[in-house]
Order: sequence, then C-alpha cells, then structure tokens
Amino acid sequence: MQPQIEVRTVLFLQGPPSDFPRVVADALAARGHRTLRINFSLSDWVLWHDTRCSSFRGRLADWPEFLETFLREHGVTHIVCYQDRFPYHSAALEVARRLGVAVIAYENGYLRPDWITAELDGMSVRSRFPSDPAQIHAAAASLAPVDIKLRYPHPFWLEAVHEVVFHVVNALDFLVFRNFDQDKFYHPIFEYLSMIPRLVLGKRRDRLANVLIEDLIESGAPYFVFPLQLQSDYQLRYNAPFGHLSEALDKVIASFAAHAHEAARLVVKIHPMDQGIEPWRRIVRNLARRHGVKRRVHVVDGGHLVTLLQHTAGALMVNSTTGLHAVRLRCPVKVLGIAVYDMPGLTCQLSLDRFWRTPQVPEVETCDAVQRLMAHSIQVQGNFYTREGKTAAAVELARRIEEGTINLPGANEVPAPRIERARSLGIPVDFEGEMAARGRTGLWRRAWRG
Repeated sequence: MQPQIEVRTVLFLQGPPSDFPRVVADALAARGHRTLRINFSLSDWVLWHDTRCSSFRGRLADWPEFLETFLREHGVTHIVCYQDRFPYHSAALEVARRLGVAVIAYENGYLRPDWITAELDGMSVRSRFPSDPAQIHAAAASLAPVDIKLRYPHPFWLEAVHEVVFHVVNALDFLVFRNFDQDKFYHPIFEYLSMIPRLVLGKRRDRLANVLIEDLIESGAPYFVFPLQLQSDYQLRYNAPFGHLSEALDKVIASFAAHAHEAARLVVKIHPMDQGIEPWRRIVRNLARRHGVKRRVHVVDGGHLVTLLQHTAGALMVNSTTGLHAVRLRCPVKVLGIAVYDMPGLTCQLSLDRFWRTPQVPEVETCDAVQRLMAHSIQVQGNFYTREGKTAAAVELARRIEEGTINLPGANEVPAPRIERARSLGIPVDFEGEMAARGRTGLWRRAWRG
C-alpha cells in the first residue's frame, strides 16, 4: 500500500519569460495538489491568468504585508519563484521563513544549457549546497554517475525572443500594474533597442573574434581569460562585492600588471548576450593603459569561449556558471565573488595576486563529485522554452516538491554555508541589504568611463 502524500498548497510568484511556472503547476495539480499564482505585471498576466491567479498592484513596500495575509488565508505550504534576488521574491523569503512556509527558488542550471537549478531559499549566497569538498565526496559516493548529454536543445533566438517580448510587454505596465517595480538595471526599451545592432552584426563579430582567438593560441604565449557577465545580472548585483563590472576589471588588470609573467596576456571576453550599452572596449583600454599593460590586454567580442578555455593558463570569474564549465575542462579558475562551486580542489584558493604564477588545476575527483551531487539534489534536466524541455523539467520538479526532496540527498546545509563570507565581503544577504545596494545602480545608468 502506497503511503498517503500530504496535499501541498503551492504558490507561484514571478517566473522566467515563459509559461514554465504554469506547466509546473499543472503537473502538481495532476498529482492532487492545490496551486495558486500572484501576478505582478502585465507579462505575468499574459502568460498565466486562469482562476488560480490573483494580482498584486500595490507598491513594493506594501508587498510583505499583502503576502503574509495571503499565505495565512490560503494555507500556503510552499512558494515557488524564479530568481531569489528579485526584490519581491527576496521579501517573500523572509515572510515565508517567519511563517514556516518552504521557498523553492529556481533559475538557469549550473550544468546548463540543459538543466534548471532548484534550491530551497536560493542560489549563491543563500545556497544550502555544501562548501566542504570532504562532505561533498561523502554525499556523492553512493550516487549514480550523471549523463550530461544534451537532451532538450533550443536555439538561442528562441530564448532571446521570449526575453525581449516579456520585458517589452512589461513596458505597458503603467496601464494596469502601475506600481510594479521591475528592478531592471536599464530601462527595458532602451536595453532591447540597444541589442538590435549586436544581433544584426553577430556573425561578423564571431568571425573576427575567432580570428583573434586563433592568433592568440598560435602565438604560444600564455594567456588568461576573464569572461564578463551581464552588468544587469543578479549574480553580479547581489552576490558579488562590486557595484559595477568595471570595478572587477580594475582589480583584475591591476593585479595582472603587477604579478603576471611579462609574456602573459589577458583576454577579456564580452558576454554573448551583452546589450551593447556599456562601452567595454573603452573601459578595458583605459584600465590597461592606466596600469601599463595596454599591449598585453585584449578584448574579444564573440567567438567560441570553449576554444579559449581549452588553451588558457587560467580563467577568472566574478561568479558566473561559466566557471563550472571551465572546471570541467580542467581549466584553473579564480572566483572573485560568491559562487556555489568555489571550493578547495575545484577552484584556486590562493589570492588573486598569486593566481597568475601558480594557478591550481581542478581535481577530477572533486569535479565529478560536485557534478553528481548537484545533478541528484539541486538540478532538474530540461529548459524553459521548448515543449519537451518544459514538460520534462516540470514533471520532475513537481515530484520533488511533492516528496520534499529539493536539496536532497546531501545538499541541505543549514545555515547556508556562504552567508558569513558574503557578510565579510559586504555582500547583501537579506532584503533590507538588497534595497540599500540598489542605490549603487540606476535604470539609465551609463558605464563607469575609467
């Protein structure tokens, strides 16, 4: 006789630019659970507006009180949300903790492109995934190997179209959801209009970048790679000790100039989805000139990152998941912010100044253990954009919510093991801290010019 499963009441908050949350809710409903949704914006409503939905049209400051009342009235047991650092979701986590409601945050997967991350509370600073390699080895020892072959591919344009349409529709929020705070680093119309020239010239940029990459490799000179993240990325804004990527660039180039071998080169690679707003070439050129290494620092916009990583002496990340892919290629990696994969045996634990001369190669055994534990505990295979990918991920995520196995086995460390280090770096760990950090940015902010 099968044990009776306790019926969950699951509240969905904002999701990615797709109907993925509704697909998960339908999978839960098919298992006999009750599902609800709160819409904050016009895009939310367009993607999901059936009888399970309510709307919040108040100010962000009014949200915690509204949510607490809603949770009590509806007997909510679980909250599911996309991006734990989105301010409405960050505030929801604090309300939920007070009421004993579980929060499951999800995002693009650590093992992407074919995976989704789903963790209790959140990612990076808030992640409960262990930081002790010995603990990870022990937890992963009995787990089956992971087949990470691509099962649910989707073209880049499909993701880009979803992203653009979602935020452009939200530009009309003043008609219905006039108090919605998008928490965007740039105004969405400005951001996506700026992307059009980059999309049009994408193939040309790739062609020129690949020529530069080939020349670098053929030169035989050692080089290091610094792949930039998006300036608007929550991983940078609220999980790193930098208000702007230019600060990270300044720190890296200064250290490179002072401590790297004179024959070494530094390659700064612009993110493939960069909006084209920040003048990265000018910023890098000015910093390289200031630190006396203008001829040794290169900017690559486009091209094949994996090729760069396969031949590099080492890579530097703020906290991008690219670092995990680099580790899998046995590339030495130095992390500057808070990343779930930053640990002994996987990334360089020496200072940045020492990294240039003594980069530490990742251990194969530790990389395998981390990958296995992640895949079995906090990763779900699938995607947000294709029917097959959404269905596969939704069914598995619904099963884990029902059975209470998010972060299991072996990846549910409480308190979150990276909280104290984040505090020591001045990184916000709660909603109040995030709101204070917002003062460092602005909707129309232009880059630091150096």
